[in-house]
Amino acid sequence: MASINDIITRTYSNFRGVDFSNSNVKSYRSPDSINMWKNYEDSNGTCIETRPGMKLLENFGNQIFGLFFYKVLDDIKVLIHVGTKLLKWNNYPQTPANTTELYTGLNPARSQSFVFNNIFFLKDGINYIEYDGITAKEVEPTIPITSIGKKPTGEIINDNYDTVYQPVNVLTSKRKNGFVADGTSTEFHLDTIELDPASKFTLTATVNGLTRVETMDFEVDRVNGIVKFFSAPPAPLETGESNIFITFSKTAMDYKERINKCTLLCEFDNRIFFSGNQNYPNALFHSELNDPRYIRDTAYYEDGLDLAPIKAIIPGNNVLWVIKEINQNTTGIYYHTPTIDSQEGKIYPGVSGNINVGCVSTGINFNDDIVFFSKMGLEGISGNVYSEQLLSHRSSLVDSRLLTESNYKNVMLCEYKGYLLCLLNSKVYLADSRQMFTNNTNQAEYEWYYWELANNITYITEYQGELFLGNAKGDLYKLDPAGEEIIESSWTTAKDDFGYEAYIKTTNKRGGVATLKLMDNDSIDVSTIVDNEIRYKCQYNDNKGYIAYRIKDKKFKEIQIKFSSKKPFGLFSCTLQGFVAGYIKR
Repeated sequence: MASINDIITRTYSNFRGVDFSNSNVKSYRSPDSINMWKNYEDSNGTCIETRPGMKLLENFGNQIFGLFFYKVLDDIKVLIHVGTKLLKWNNYPQTPANTTELYTGLNPARSQSFVFNNIFFLKDGINYIEYDGITAKEVEPTIPITSIGKKPTGEIINDNYDTVYQPVNVLTSKRKNGFVADGTSTEFHLDTIELDPASKFTLTATVNGLTRVETMDFEVDRVNGIVKFFSAPPAPLETGESNIFITFSKTAMDYKERINKCTLLCEFDNRIFFSGNQNYPNALFHSELNDPRYIRDTAYYEDGLDLAPIKAIIPGNNVLWVIKEINQNTTGIYYHTPTIDSQEGKIYPGVSGNINVGCVSTGINFNDDIVFFSKMGLEGISGNVYSEQLLSHRSSLVDSRLLTESNYKNVMLCEYKGYLLCLLNSKVYLADSRQMFTNNTNQAEYEWYYWELANNITYITEYQGELFLGNAKGDLYKLDPAGEEIIESSWTTAKDDFGYEAYIKTTNKRGGVATLKLMDNDSIDVSTIVDNEIRYKCQYNDNKGYIAYRIKDKKFKEIQIKFSSKKPFGLFSCTLQGFVAGYIKR
C-alpha cells in the first residue's frame, strides 16, 4: 500500500505528438498542444519545438489557387494562379513584386499541373493550358490520322492497310485522312460525313507535300464528306503510298469538355489520367503514351455502374488507385493495372477492390502509403493488391477534432519534410511518417501534430523543402524561421495520477527540471493543470538549456505541466516529483 512517505519521480520525454482522443493519453503524447512539431533536420527528432513562422512575400489582390515550379535544366520558372489569371514570378527567389501576366480566363478554383517534355500543363476544371516558357495558351491538340492508305472512293486498297488508323482525339474536332491518288480521280471520300461548316473551319490538304486550300484548289460537300479537287491530283511516286492528306473538322458533342471539366489528374505509366468531371462522375480518362495532347475517344473507363463520383486517383504499387465517394452497397475502391490487349495495345481495365469505405474529400500516395479521407478520418490501404486489400485507420489520435472541422470535405494535402500536411480552415494536421505505432486492433497509425495558422490560409504547396501558403486575399507567405509572425505555441503533458488513481498526491517543489533547446527565448511560461484547473507558476528563459521550476500543488488526483510561449521554444524532456498521501475522499 502507498504511504505518505512514498516519493515518485515522473519523467516525460521522447515526445511523439498529440492525442486528442481524451482517453488514456500516453506520457509521451500531449492531449493539448498547438503549433509544435519535430524539426528532424535540426535536432534529429529528439525534441519538440515551435513551428516556423510565416513570412509575407507579396499580395496579389485576389485568391491564390495554385503556385507551380517549372524547371527546365537550371532555369526555374514560377507560375502563380491568382483569381482568373496565370502570372509569372519573374525574380524568384526574391520577393515576387515583379510579375508578368501570361494568361487570363482561368477558373477561379484550385488548379493542378504537370510538366511533360519541358512543357508546363495546367488544369483548372474549365481550361487545359500549356506553357513553353514563352507563351501560355490553350493546349494545341495532336491531330489524329483517322484513316490512311485508301482509294479516293474511301475503299481499302488491300488488306495491308487498315481503314481506322488513329482514334479521334477528344481535345480537337480536327482529323486527317490519308489517300492514295490514282492520277484521274478528283473526288475523295472522307471517313465521316456532316463536317463542320466553312465558317468554323476551312479545309486544307497536302498533295505530294504541297499545301492545297479549300475554294482555291478544291470544294467540299460537307453533308456527304466529299472533297472535290478542281484538277486530279497526281499518283504517288511510290506505288501504294498515301500522298494526299486532307485535314477537316467535325465537332462531337461534349468531347472537349470531357477533359476540360476534369478537376483531378495524375501521371501514371507515361500517360496523364484525368477524372473529376461532374458530367462523368465515375469516369477515368487517359492520354496516349507520351502525348498529353492526345486523348482518344475510347480511352476511358467507368468505375462502377453507379454514379458515385471519383474523389481521388492515386498511383502506387504499380497500379492506379481510384477512390470513389461512398455509395450504399457498392465498393469504394477500384484499381487499374496496365494490360496488353492484342487489338488496343496497352489498356487499363478497372477491377473493384473489396473495400466498401468511400472517400469524402481526397487522397494521396504518402511515402508509398495509399491514404484517403473517409467520413471516419484518414484511411490507409494495405495488403495484396491482387487478392485482398485491408483498410487501416491512420488518424485515431486526431479524429475528435479533425472530423468536426466544417471544411473537412475540402481538405488540402501537401508533403513537407516527411510530414503529410492536411490543411482546412487555416488549421494544419501533420501526420508524421517517421513515427508510427500499432493500435489496439493491430493497425499501423501515424503520430500527429497540430497547428493553427493566422491570416486564413487556404492554399499550401511545397518546393525543394520550402513551404508556401496563400489565402483568399491574395497574400502569399513562406514558412520561415525568420518570419515576423507571433506564434502562440504550447505543449501540455498527459494527465498523470502517479500510478495511484485512488490516492491524493502532493508535489515536491524542488523536483521539477525541464531540458530546453537554446532558442534565445526569455518568456517561457510554466503552469500546472491540477484536476482540470490551470495554475500559473512562473516565466523562465532558455539561456542555460534547462530550467528548474518550483511546483507546489497539494491534494490532487491528476496533474499536468504546460509549457507555453509567444516566442519559439523547444522541449527535450521534463520531470516532476510528488508524494502519495491517503485515499481520495468523496
